[in-house]
Amino acid sequence: MISRRSALAIAAGFSALALASCGKAPSTPASKDTVVFSILSTESAQNMEGYWKPILADMEKQTGLKVKPFFSSNYSSLIVAMGAKQTDLGWFSNQSGLEAVRRSGGEVFARTFDPSGTDGYKSVIIVPADSKLTLEGLLKCDKTLNFGIGDKKSTSGTLAPMTYVFIPAGKKPETCFKTVLSASHDANLAAVANHKLDASTNNTTALRLNAARADNKTAKVKVIWESPTLPEDPIVWRKDLDPVIKEKLRQFFLTYGQGDTPEAARQRANLAKLSMGGFKPADDSHLLVVREMEALEGLGLAKETGDQAKIAAAQKTLDGIKAERLAAEGKAGLVAPATPAAN
Repeated sequence: MISRRSALAIAAGFSALALASCGKAPSTPASKDTVVFSILSTESAQNMEGYWKPILADMEKQTGLKVKPFFSSNYSSLIVAMGAKQTDLGWFSNQSGLEAVRRSGGEVFARTFDPSGTDGYKSVIIVPADSKLTLEGLLKCDKTLNFGIGDKKSTSGTLAPMTYVFIPAGKKPETCFKTVLSASHDANLAAVANHKLDASTNNTTALRLNAARADNKTAKVKVIWESPTLPEDPIVWRKDLDPVIKEKLRQFFLTYGQGDTPEAARQRANLAKLSMGGFKPADDSHLLVVREMEALEGLGLAKETGDQAKIAAAQKTLDGIKAERLAAEGKAGLVAPATPAAN
């Protein structure tokens, strides 16, 4: 398990994270004319509310439903809330979306796409702009560095760097660094920019969004590692939602920001604040790439044990998911990002 140890001076700098996780899901399920939409707060809840408020207002207008937001930076709380039927749909990261499908009766029905035309984003490791630290230096694991990582259910903040960096190198963050702090992308960016962390995980979308803002902390950091392209974020709803409500929501997401009208342009401006170009139809096969990353991580951990039975079982799981992904790609005529060979 990743160490959560951190100096009090570092922890004090993350009040935004505490704010983002203070939202509470409704204590009872929504009525037939109301849906609760959960939103992953990758930065402060106040900021995220400002970005999503006009989109949720448009959702109410188009669907005729009352839409209540639930903001949280705690990935697990979003999963649990859906499982308890306290939320009806939401914007998830890929790994937390996978858990919502597995544990909470969720189902992927749409996914975001980037306005730049690049279909996907990358996990990164960042250091202060004036740092001489390299990836090789980071992996010396001499317990002299303070490192920031994401929520354990974060695809770019934890799963990708574990899959592509630490496990292939035979390293574990909890044995590598002096301290390991788990926080949001925004909080980790601020900590690295202000030299409170020597390095941290992040992603290209979070860096691009911050670069467009007045504080521009992105200018104070540099990237020393980036992952292959990762799939965009899924929109997940509960499978047991009323079919009529599902269709209203589906139509909203798949038409929002589309077209050449002034109204569509206004909607795209709302989405641009979240680095979204709109939404495309999707299903649970969207999560196959993340399942493959997860299985590759499992194979790496099995190899660490030296137990041949565990290694064979992990390899079988990985091979099965790879075959499933390739079949899905062939059916859709797409090529999704592949995971690297296990070391």
